[in-house]
Amino acid sequence: MDRATLPKEPRALRALVRAGEWQTTTEGLAPGYVQANLAIVPKDLAFDFLLFCQRNPQPCPVLEVMEAGSPEPRQTAPGADLRSDVPRYRVYEHGELVAEVTDIGDRWQEDFVSFLLGCSFSFESAMLAAGIPLRHLQAGHDVPVYVTNRDTVTAGAFAGPLVVSMRPVHHSQVVRAVQTTSRFPGVHGAPVHIGDPAEIGITDLDSPQWGARTAVREGEVPVFWACGVTPQAVALASKPPLMITHAAGHMFLTDLEDAHLAVL
Repeated sequence: MDRATLPKEPRALRALVRAGEWQTTTEGLAPGYVQANLAIVPKDLAFDFLLFCQRNPQPCPVLEVMEAGSPEPRQTAPGADLRSDVPRYRVYEHGELVAEVTDIGDRWQEDFVSFLLGCSFSFESAMLAAGIPLRHLQAGHDVPVYVTNRDTVTAGAFAGPLVVSMRPVHHSQVVRAVQTTSRFPGVHGAPVHIGDPAEIGITDLDSPQWGARTAVREGEVPVFWACGVTPQAVALASKPPLMITHAAGHMFLTDLEDAHLAVL
């Protein structure tokens, strides 16, 4: 199915995902609507993970937490089903990625607690409206994502490195990019680093851990935002018995409008 022919409304797009007709990345889909990262843990780990999110609000801004056993995000997408409405999921057991699947209905447990976390895809519309080009969108590929040498703040069973996404910004527009994204703290907010990637432990911008290479051209500056893939790096580092997430770039599409998350 071609992206150009896809519906624009999140509900219609989720129906395609649930039917197995869209299993690839959601970058650029449902413009104007909030996309969300997903993390699912058993109830006995849910408080620790909620505390982890509270202590690390930039990489893990909480949009909604479901009741134990409920796959329905009643506040952000009533009627949706988190067991089937994400294009691709990753299953981690004891720090190992054991499966990547398009449906987790057969893995669902009644003690699962699901977390929807803000995603930087949601502030990209505001960046474009501010006249800031986004080359990964122009090229039709995912934003590059990197593991850094910065640690997150530990909470109970959860600890690990901060993960960031990178967008090249012309030096004349860096201040505008900071101002624009700062208005969206619910979807990662302002950058966590601007400039030399080596200062945050990134030795090769051409080799992201997730997403696709995006070159930094002459006159541009690499700008880094906290990323909702952080829980996946934390799952690898902390080795919880079980954790399920979205696959990087394969987000859950909510019914929330981006504008509702903006602050003045």
